Amino acid sequence: MNKYFRVEYDDQKIAWLYFDTEDAATNVLTEEALEAFDQQLISIAQAHPRGLVILSAKKNGFIAGADVKAFATIPSAEAAKKLILRAHDIFHRLEALSFPSVALIHGYCLGGGLELALACRYRVASTEAATRLGFPEVRLGIFPGFGGSARSIRLLGHLPAMQMMLSARSVSARTAKRLHLVEFALPKRQLKNAARQLISDQPPAYVPPLSKRLPGNILLRPFIARLFRRQVAGHARPEHYPAPYALIDHWRNNAGHAAQMYAGEAEQVSSLLTGETAQNLIRVFLLQDRLKGLAEKSDFTASHVHVIGGGVMGGDIAAWCVLQGLDVTLQDRTPEHLGRAVSRAYGLFRRKLRDHYRVQNAMDRLIADHLGEGIGKADVVIEAIFEDIEAKQNLYKQVEPAMKASALLATNTSSIPLEKLAEHLQQPARLIGLHFFNPVAKMPLVEIVTQTGNTPQLIADAICFARHIGKLPLPVKSHPGFLVNRVLMPYLLEAVTLLEEGVPAAEIDQAATRFGMPMGPVELADTVGLDICLSVAEKLSGTLGNPVPDNLRRQVEAGHLGKKSGTGFYTWTKGKAQKEKPHAAPDKLDHYADRMILRLVNESMACLREGIVDDADLLDAGVIFGTGFAPFLGGPMHFARKIGKEEILSKFRKLEYTYGNRFAPDPGWEDFQT
Repeated sequence: MNKYFRVEYDDQKIAWLYFDTEDAATNVLTEEALEAFDQQLISIAQAHPRGLVILSAKKNGFIAGADVKAFATIPSAEAAKKLILRAHDIFHRLEALSFPSVALIHGYCLGGGLELALACRYRVASTEAATRLGFPEVRLGIFPGFGGSARSIRLLGHLPAMQMMLSARSVSARTAKRLHLVEFALPKRQLKNAARQLISDQPPAYVPPLSKRLPGNILLRPFIARLFRRQVAGHARPEHYPAPYALIDHWRNNAGHAAQMYAGEAEQVSSLLTGETAQNLIRVFLLQDRLKGLAEKSDFTASHVHVIGGGVMGGDIAAWCVLQGLDVTLQDRTPEHLGRAVSRAYGLFRRKLRDHYRVQNAMDRLIADHLGEGIGKADVVIEAIFEDIEAKQNLYKQVEPAMKASALLATNTSSIPLEKLAEHLQQPARLIGLHFFNPVAKMPLVEIVTQTGNTPQLIADAICFARHIGKLPLPVKSHPGFLVNRVLMPYLLEAVTLLEEGVPAAEIDQAATRFGMPMGPVELADTVGLDICLSVAEKLSGTLGNPVPDNLRRQVEAGHLGKKSGTGFYTWTKGKAQKEKPHAAPDKLDHYADRMILRLVNESMACLREGIVDDADLLDAGVIFGTGFAPFLGGPMHFARKIGKEEILSKFRKLEYTYGNRFAPDPGWEDFQT
């Protein structure tokens, strides 16, 4: 036994090696853990057992992957290559054991954890919903480096393995069984018996059929590699995210030669790992971990949520809470409004759960409640009605007396200061903001909007609740627009100003996506709804010192609201914006991007200076997870730090001279440290 592993031998002479990292909730393959694992393998091999079962003693999963924190501080490509080659040696030792080995998987089995499992002769996985197997490495700017690219292809076949690595999507135990990634997918209580049976029977290893091996033929690989590149190009540009393209090249050049696959993996991954893109994406991963860690200051639990407002946001918040296992009552003025929300929730449950019984269970926990009878039973009450101060205040007068004393009272307002909303409450400091983003099921961030008087415990409880429902909580101060809407609006308004100047919408969007944004601002405005954009812009016009562009107002007055009305700045057909092919020269696109992005960056600095968030890292996290700001750049403040203070001030002054005061650099830049 050591700080990572303990081994037990049963009466059948089977070794059970438990991964159980001391003083940690999660097993991670740190360099020290890998060395401890190697020593255990040597010791077990000397004992000559009938078989080896590797399993986790942690409730939440098998192995979360390699040590991402260490990746952030790795000094050089040479050091990275040394680590990778050492992991190869250890996993080769596991693979070469003279007796059968079984990975017994429950919960997460990701990245390096799955690569370890692939080095075992057999794998069995629990069918519980929390079990997920996958290779998320491309999200970190790398690809599987501990032998995963070679072993997954050998086991699954070329196309399934490559699709699994390129997509970074994880799969359930049942899907893993269909892929032949695991031998058995069973209820957790049956896993140990299945492992014993595999060790006893020692069935031959699965070999993919010819149809799955054929794409690796040396004559076919160049053609298939082009198809892979075309597929990846649909959502990732090579200059922004080189890892999937490097994986495709690695496969094209080395598939079919095991030694070359391992050698190429070590060479390519070590180079990627120390590159700027991977280091920025690793930074984003660690920022995400920091947001998750904010929930550790409270043990607040909720079993019943009451949502008031059956519109798109309210209905989707209610449905999301149900998906996370909570009972939810949903209130609106009439049963008809609730019917639409429940119907939309049913569609979400079908897409996410894909099982009739689980869908029915979810529907049973979503209760239409137009009379508001669930308020008194709820642990959390979330108001998500339309953005009107008086309407919200009147609602709180009715709700507050009916609530439990211990319940959270939260508003989903997108821009109204909480101090104003709470004016007529008996306990004004009780109100806190839980600002979700649309679409709720896809956007990971929730702004925890705090006001003067909120107790530290109330704030901690709200943060804990956001994590309980699987969201990333970001504490922000109550100020018009909070963080995300405030930094996003100048970016959108500058795009609308470019439209007024006659720049085609498709060129504006191309400039933004070429910079690295996931969606162009014109398409984004149409998707959000131009009426919503106008409403937020009007509320923030004083804060931003930016008049609302006339063409935005004209579109809304004409009923051209964007995607939901079929016409906005674009015409929409079958849910897609109809765009003309852009023809702008690269220097023009760079100029358009500067105008839009630098307004977002400048407003980010203003938020930082005003203390809307506590520090630059939290601001970067909020803007990335709330707006989709190019993750490979590490966030707006990290991006500014990379450019340098003098260069960014020079850009602002040139734009201010040409376009006016909206480009005046925020005073916070004077104290900015790069």
